[in-house]
Amino acid sequence: MAFKGPRQLTDPLAMRAMAHPVRLALMQALNDAGSLTATEAAERVGESPSNCSFHLRQLAKYGWVEEAPGGTGRQRPWRAVSTGFQMTDVHEDPETAMAAGALARVITDRWLERAREGMERRQYVPEEWRRVTGTDEMTLYVTPDEMKALNEELLAVLDRYRERIADPSKRPDGSRPVEHVSFYYVVEP
Repeated sequence: MAFKGPRQLTDPLAMRAMAHPVRLALMQALNDAGSLTATEAAERVGESPSNCSFHLRQLAKYGWVEEAPGGTGRQRPWRAVSTGFQMTDVHEDPETAMAAGALARVITDRWLERAREGMERRQYVPEEWRRVTGTDEMTLYVTPDEMKALNEELLAVLDRYRERIADPSKRPDGSRPVEHVSFYYVVEP
């Protein structure tokens, strides 16, 4: 599979297909491992192999995953088609806006839970990692155009490391998966 960056998500059916915690966990596991069978995925996400198989088939139906070479029958591996996705909940079509809103809620819940767990586990990681991980917070006074430019600049910096998701051979020795999540919202005075 050729490396693909984030999928531009505009289809409400594909949004609904992804708006499930198990499917998000499966996508994360596939991006971490490259390819997994339903049984291997089940071990990583804490679900049954049959449940993972069902959700992998649903993800395939909407173009999120595909069968990877090298397997047969129940031992067929799956892989992600792209690494990540980009979407907005701003749509003129009410159905698309509702689907995007539902997906955004599921994703936000997942991020917040993963962040809480990650922060609780920080005390168990080596000191060199504790020194470079944690939280940052800042209130900015920006225009919509400035916010858009800032976000594009930050994504460009992060994109320098995207290849390492799909291609483990590009991960330097000593690297570990670090999740970066940014939230931007208007603060009411």
